Amino acid sequence: MTGNSRAIGSGKITIIQGDITRLHADIIVNAANSSLMGGGGVDGAIHRAGGPAILEECRTIVRRQGGCQTGEAVITTAGQLAARFVIHTVGPVWQGGHREEARLLRCCYENSLKLAEAHEAASIAFPNISTGVYGYPKQEAASIAWQSAVDDLLRGSEKGPKEIIFVCFDRDNADIYEKLMSEQLPS
Repeated sequence: MTGNSRAIGSGKITIIQGDITRLHADIIVNAANSSLMGGGGVDGAIHRAGGPAILEECRTIVRRQGGCQTGEAVITTAGQLAARFVIHTVGPVWQGGHREEARLLRCCYENSLKLAEAHEAASIAFPNISTGVYGYPKQEAASIAWQSAVDDLLRGSEKGPKEIIFVCFDRDNADIYEKLMSEQLPS
């Protein structure tokens, strides 16, 4: 898969329209539910493509800590995926924007980036967290994701990701990210 990339700080941001389960990156992020047991959308696709090893590690996490709370993130093997790891993060369900949804969504990105740094990942790929069945407005969600990536790359961590990839399954999300890139990182 090829995408549109721009340099920023110590790394780059890439936007791809496609299937995150086919991406070669150190880490792919799963828009999980709090049970970590798989589900629909990208969550189900990652569990199916990665095979039973992901679910087994998720079960271990659930036994240890009882799942994953909204805004938090946990890491597992990537199983049969081309990635090294999968970070599972639970995005907020949109409830009109008055229940700390923006803060919780930003926590999804920040906590995922912290885990990526702890595992010295050179690249991390994010889906469009919370914009599917969780109903988060795509433009607002993209702005939060974009700013989280920019902030992380400008921080310039030695061990943090050097490439942050936004993998958009649909054209609407890809267009939003492309517009953010052209406005904020002109070529």
